[in-house]
Amino acid sequence: MSRLRAKTWVLPVSVALALLMGLVPLPELLQPLRPYWLALVLAFWVIETPDRVGLGFAFCVGLLADVMFGGILGEQALRLVVMAFILQRFRARLRFFPLSQQALAIGGLLFNDRVIDAAIHLMADEPALPWSYWWAPLLGMALWLPLYALLDALRLGKRGR
Repeated sequence: MSRLRAKTWVLPVSVALALLMGLVPLPELLQPLRPYWLALVLAFWVIETPDRVGLGFAFCVGLLADVMFGGILGEQALRLVVMAFILQRFRARLRFFPLSQQALAIGGLLFNDRVIDAAIHLMADEPALPWSYWWAPLLGMALWLPLYALLDALRLGKRGR
């Protein structure tokens, strides 16, 4: 147990890196394909450490992301809270899926996130999102396996051999 406590730095550093990855400028053509790093990192932590990361944490990180990214205040907070709620609800089942099936579930959650985002943009009378915007959940789904393996190794203190 002391080994897990010694790795408490991994959670804040991974969230900070996810926030920074969302700020990295991309070419105009690749901008809609940007994976939602914050949602992927939050999904990992909700699945693996539900006692430390829950709805309140998702809301606070979402508000921080809204301030950093300059979007509608509360938009990302809502999106992350919805994702965290669904993950908490089905956590027991998701943990026992193989990582390939977890990736499919994460892809569905990321697609759900895009639907919520599109609905918020529609209600706020903002321009419609381009069709390429809907490819990002597939990229996030493909990134789930390496991201999960990396964060799990860091969390548990495993070294590559």
